[in-house]
Amino acid sequence: MTGSKPVAAAALAGVPAGVQSQGVWTGRRQLFVRFAGEAETATMYSATALVREMERQLGRSKFHSVSIGGRDPLANVPFLIASIGEKPPGIPVMLDTDGERPAAVAELAEHLALIQVTIDFTGSDAGVARAMSTLEAAAAAKRRHALVLCPREDTTDVQMLRIIEQVNSVSAAAEVVIHPMGASAEASALDRRWATLLEQAVGAHTDCRLAMRVPPPAGLR
Repeated sequence: MTGSKPVAAAALAGVPAGVQSQGVWTGRRQLFVRFAGEAETATMYSATALVREMERQLGRSKFHSVSIGGRDPLANVPFLIASIGEKPPGIPVMLDTDGERPAAVAELAEHLALIQVTIDFTGSDAGVARAMSTLEAAAAAKRRHALVLCPREDTTDVQMLRIIEQVNSVSAAAEVVIHPMGASAEASALDRRWATLLEQAVGAHTDCRLAMRVPPPAGLR
């Protein structure tokens, strides 16, 4: 019908229940809204269908929060507003993003309890700059916000400390979580390197901490 509103829909990899593997709410039981990547099997959900699925699962079990993540969730802001915006789930909602769309944060922020930006050191310096802009937008929207660093084998301490210094210049209220490379819940101790890194990190930005990731299959993001 002419003038009718288009039906909001998105390709999701699923709405699974699981345990948050990384970041501020590591270890929390969450309901995940995962946008599908190119290599993942996707199911088209309308906003109404997502609301119904979330209500079904939330009615059957207890969750700490909802995690919105997967591939490029901020490319789907109209869909998210039509679902969690129109029918809030009644528990906190976090956004887990790579920070690639800082301009989209302001529109969605009022529906979020936590905006978490993850850097996995596979992108460019421009990607780090956009991550900083995303944190700045979250701070401007007065939402709780965090940066999660997931270093690789070739990531240096200098790289991480440079990013942490940038975080401090953008928002003193940002939480920084560093996941030591190779450390998991099975590890009995952390290499001395990470304790030294943390000492330097808190000198640049007070709210920094180390945390071990929850490995799959229990851990999701």
